[in-house]
Amino acid sequence: MNENQPNRRSFLKAGLTLGAATLVAPGAALADVTEKEDAFKIAVGPYLQTNFNNSMTILWLTNKNAAGWVEFGEQADQLNQKAYGKAELGLMQANSKLNAVTLQNLKPGTKYFYKIVSKEIKDFQPYKLTYGETVNSNVESFLNAKQVKEEVSFVMLNDIHDRPESIPHLLGLVPAAQQDFVFFNGDIFDYQTDEKQIIDHMLQPCVDNFAKNTPFIYVRGNHETRGKFARQFAQYYMHVGHTAFTLGPVRFVVIDTGEDKEDAHPVYAGIVNFDDYRVQQAEWLKTEINTKEFKKAPFRVVLMHIPPRYSGDAHGPKHCTELFEPLLNKGKVDLVLSGHTHKYMVHQPDKNLNHYPLIIGGGPQKGARTITKITADKNRLAVSMLDDSGKEVGIYTALRK
Repeated sequence: MNENQPNRRSFLKAGLTLGAATLVAPGAALADVTEKEDAFKIAVGPYLQTNFNNSMTILWLTNKNAAGWVEFGEQADQLNQKAYGKAELGLMQANSKLNAVTLQNLKPGTKYFYKIVSKEIKDFQPYKLTYGETVNSNVESFLNAKQVKEEVSFVMLNDIHDRPESIPHLLGLVPAAQQDFVFFNGDIFDYQTDEKQIIDHMLQPCVDNFAKNTPFIYVRGNHETRGKFARQFAQYYMHVGHTAFTLGPVRFVVIDTGEDKEDAHPVYAGIVNFDDYRVQQAEWLKTEINTKEFKKAPFRVVLMHIPPRYSGDAHGPKHCTELFEPLLNKGKVDLVLSGHTHKYMVHQPDKNLNHYPLIIGGGPQKGARTITKITADKNRLAVSMLDDSGKEVGIYTALRK
């Protein structure tokens, strides 16, 4: 017998001793586990969002209320700058779980290193604040893209419908690290239930796969307007509604198409008004297509969840056609990217209807999921849509007019 190997008697004695300790004080072991579970920590993040105007917004969530900030710099070992969340009326962002810090006036084409830091607020009295533990992330990095650049590249995902495993699977076909950004074109969820759903079904898969280093942009689908948490949903993102920005040779226009049913439908219980919301966006789009940034861009790309055509006779799609298609035609849009129908399709321009090409991504079932890659330089815009096996199922190329 090996003299270093314990004999059966000593093994049993050790086991009985351990068992006795457990029997004597079961609460002590449970308390240790509970204490670890309740320890102050970063619940999810960091994740990046941006409008590419030499700024980057860094978001994260802690499991308890805290004060947070970002330390950053151009060298990994010299994070000598500090930024806090937006102050409102002289009060800095604090005493919440959610953090959103925007780094401003970044240098074009420069790689930045950063880490997030949060200090727990254990007790907040009118004249005394008690801090607890401080936690921070690892040092991460991102490239602040040049707004004026020769080429832009991004991918679109849509209609995930609470299948978080689809995010890494599809991005594995076209790695996010090679893109300027990832665009989520709505219906990433079936409906909005709570914060945990947002973390588990989107934020955490994004953080695990790309979002600490590559930003994403998100517009709501009709399903994100549903559920008891829909009114809190937007605060977890830089924005989920309409916006416009320029990157490289492309002017990007994002439209929030709202719900697909009429506002008076019984499921909405009289507490929505998407018709007016779409009318307001149409007025905004009318202004946008007359801007210098839009008119002078080599290419103009519109992203909207419900397609402006070819998505059925429900009220929302018909309203989108009525409001947006005349403006898209007038603005001589080069490409519209949508989802919603769950059937991937490339619709060619039609001189009597949609003067623009319309590409609709698929989903959410296996075999119907897609990822769409778009690249553009000053002369050419190219689209390649892959299904979840990696097979190319749609292509389109536009030349500068």
